[in-house]
Amino acid sequence: MPREKGRKVVASNRKARHDYAILDTYEAGMALTGTEVKSLRAGRASLVDAFAQEKGGELYLYGMHIPEYTQGTWTNHEPRRTRKLLLKRLEIDRLIGKLRESGLTLVPLSVYFSDGWAKVEIGLAKGKKAYDKRQDLAKRDAEREINRAVGRRGKGME
Repeated sequence: MPREKGRKVVASNRKARHDYAILDTYEAGMALTGTEVKSLRAGRASLVDAFAQEKGGELYLYGMHIPEYTQGTWTNHEPRRTRKLLLKRLEIDRLIGKLRESGLTLVPLSVYFSDGWAKVEIGLAKGKKAYDKRQDLAKRDAEREINRAVGRRGKGME
């Protein structure tokens, strides 16, 4: 059987980009069991309330929900178990240093298969205040209006 090519997104955390200012992103592997991979390949996962944290010099993903595999037996996995993130030591040390220095957190942005391997994109994020969120919405609305006006003008409607 030929290997998979490309990137197939399983789940994305759209709310994370709304609640946090993403400063940097990293691609990490995950230590998964067989039934977790099968459930992910079926397109079933949720990143709501998920976060990454340092524990004992390693990074772990907490709160990610991968439902039990329907054809699994007694060897099925626990849906919200803690999963180890697989990164290079240099990246782990750099991330841990940044997490300790200021009010930053690690938020999973998406889970996907890259060339057949399960990956998670994590973002180094800083929490947004309510006024930051309002400013972003106002900015997005203004850009949308500008694009509409330009489009109308290009079509000769004005």
